Amino acid sequence: MRQINETHDIQLTSWVTCANQDSDFPIQNLPFAIFRRKGIDEAWRGGVAIGKQVLDMAAVAQANVFGGQAQIAAQAAAQSKLNDLMDLGVEANGELRLALSRALREGSDKQSTLETMLVPQSEVEYSLPCHIGDYTDFYTSIYHATAVGKLFRPDNPLLPNYKWVPIGYHGRSSTIGVSGQTFHRPVGQTKAPDAGEPSVGPCKRLDYELEMGLYIGKSTQMGENIAIDDAEDHLFGVCIFNDWSARDIQAWEYQPLGPFLAKNFASTVSPWIVTMEALAPYRASFAHPESDPQPLPYLDSEENTKAGGLDIDLECLIQTSGMRELEQPATLLSRSNFKHSYWTPAQLVTHHASNGCAMRSGDLLGSGTQSGPEQEEAGSLLELSQGGKVPITLPNGEQRTFLADGDCIVMRASCSKEDAARIGFGEVVSTVLPSTS
Repeated sequence: MRQINETHDIQLTSWVTCANQDSDFPIQNLPFAIFRRKGIDEAWRGGVAIGKQVLDMAAVAQANVFGGQAQIAAQAAAQSKLNDLMDLGVEANGELRLALSRALREGSDKQSTLETMLVPQSEVEYSLPCHIGDYTDFYTSIYHATAVGKLFRPDNPLLPNYKWVPIGYHGRSSTIGVSGQTFHRPVGQTKAPDAGEPSVGPCKRLDYELEMGLYIGKSTQMGENIAIDDAEDHLFGVCIFNDWSARDIQAWEYQPLGPFLAKNFASTVSPWIVTMEALAPYRASFAHPESDPQPLPYLDSEENTKAGGLDIDLECLIQTSGMRELEQPATLLSRSNFKHSYWTPAQLVTHHASNGCAMRSGDLLGSGTQSGPEQEEAGSLLELSQGGKVPITLPNGEQRTFLADGDCIVMRASCSKEDAARIGFGEVVSTVLPSTS
């Protein structure tokens, strides 16, 4: 588990002055993305956010600004995907973070060199940060699982295994896109309760899922296990993740093997990956209620209990097409926090690899919908509308139980506490287009 060090010092400021002004990306953050300038036929490459700027890591690597492992990591960060950087592991990536922090601090002797390598974020576009070879979606919010379970099993909302084992399924990575993604309303089989047979057509109960995405860092080989206290050595960082869901298609198809067309049509990640080291000040203690089953030994450790969770504030907003026409901003739907997760990131990684499954750099683990204990903290419309029974009225008078064509969902995340600098994840934005059917 990463430790707090000089890069987290709340007193640090940057010569990139916009980073010192209530930014998601102060010098204490330094997240990574893949970018290029808009409208210019140039190569994709890695960048580091600092204030409203992107530090071009291809230029940094070519200038040979750093030395040793930091330079090796800078060269990996200069590539068109971040997989090699992720696979370098904790030590090399820590050296790069330290070098970047020192180079971007107020008074750095590298200012004159690096200031020519900054590109305004307003002038760039983003690609997926890495090649996502495999994607696994978990189900870590007990509040979400309970709320959804009550809709179908009022007397027994949680299945018997939920409190014993991290529940997950393998998803499809080919339709994961970066923020700005648009997609057509999915089509599939559905069956009304009073219908004699199913029909095929556009989804009528389209939903978002407010999640966090965890990127695997250092790879493992098939047959290799990961001890829980080593698990975060295999995590590179965290993003915001919208894992779209077609609720009516899923209700018909999910038994006995789980979701299929209901989940494979689109998922959206935020462009910036906040590293696990940047998150060190925002660790949270972890514990199951005393009345619940306690984690089995391979999922339990003193370190994980002390600080296995992450305190990340989440929010979800909606902007309808009608709101866009009137230039009205997105309006808040709900707020939640990742610390409500029933399982920690380390437990997810350890369990995933416990049967010898190879973990590869760039693999994505979805946290599952992150809902809090209160109704207003629900991470999906399925919960907010109580299964479509209670419409949500927006400030402009429009109502929603599920999403309409043209709806744009915006998700944001940030970390803040009294003795640490506030850091953010940016946002993930995606829009529903009409079905092509």
